Amino acid sequence: MFSFFKKKTPPPPAPLAADAPALPAGGSLIGSALVIPIDIPDPAAPPPERQKWLDKLKAGLGKTASSISGVFGGNVIDEALYEDLEGALLMSDAGVAATETVLAELRRKVAASGVTHPVALKNILIATLTDLLKPLEKPLVIGQHTPTVIMVAGVNGAGKTTSIGKLTKHLSDSGASVLLAAADTFRAAAREQLTVWADRNTVEIVSQEGGDPAAVSFDAVSAGRARGKDVVLIDTAGRLPTQLHLMEELKKIKRVIQKAEASAPHEVLLVIDGNTGQNAVAQVKAFDDALGLTGLIVTKLDGTAKGGVLAAIARERPIPVYFIGVGEQLDELETFNAREFAQALIT
Repeated sequence: MFSFFKKKTPPPPAPLAADAPALPAGGSLIGSALVIPIDIPDPAAPPPERQKWLDKLKAGLGKTASSISGVFGGNVIDEALYEDLEGALLMSDAGVAATETVLAELRRKVAASGVTHPVALKNILIATLTDLLKPLEKPLVIGQHTPTVIMVAGVNGAGKTTSIGKLTKHLSDSGASVLLAAADTFRAAAREQLTVWADRNTVEIVSQEGGDPAAVSFDAVSAGRARGKDVVLIDTAGRLPTQLHLMEELKKIKRVIQKAEASAPHEVLLVIDGNTGQNAVAQVKAFDDALGLTGLIVTKLDGTAKGGVLAAIARERPIPVYFIGVGEQLDELETFNAREFAQALIT
């Protein structure tokens, strides 16, 4: 469940005109723009809804957590423990670079603090992972542009269109007006799938059967601006980064969007499957090089996912993770919090 908040108390806004709409709770004005940040909650005392989500996340990462926690079952911190922890982190898909960084930091903190019991080392590991993941923790802010144009990319099977549907619901529930663009014209069922999500969320959609993806994107941005929409979400065709001609199509879509609105796209998101391990890191690098990513959505952290891949991303290409998902239900996409994730990954 997303909620709105203000990062800091702003100065009192200028009085609104008599016919101006009321600000939603937590909204603020920057110039004439209504800014609605999607909350990153404080994990210290999560509300019941957030706790329910955390329980799902812990269950999803349970196998990895069990493997890592098992390392701390002894009575001493010795070289064998570090070796076992190294293996557990590598098996979690954390990657070599992130694993080496974490272990070096653990050794430094143990030497500095003088702790000798594995339980204390486990707590240090949580804090160290939290620090590593912290750069990925950033809220998605809408409203600084009208509309906020969000381009969404990802390989087939990552859960891209489903994630767009979930994000649409949460934005709509939060009072934002959303327009969808069915620019995934390569996959036969993509337009129909997005239309179903549009119907479920009672939002408008721009689509063309067999239309050019860039043309659909251009029409959607133009329509979003003309209709005063808060957000235009553009579903692009799923593809592998090794398919160069398809990556060029994505670049074309981005260029054409800029012709419809010079400042757009304001967000370029990549949806990655949490089960794909180091391949997810390769995808992030390739799509970022091609498009200039502003955020990630990590899906399918449910049962078979190892989760350590986020540590690898933080170490090698720290693109903010706006949302993570643990299943197919509408309430199973949530904001990313570094400490929550570190705790779920280890305990």
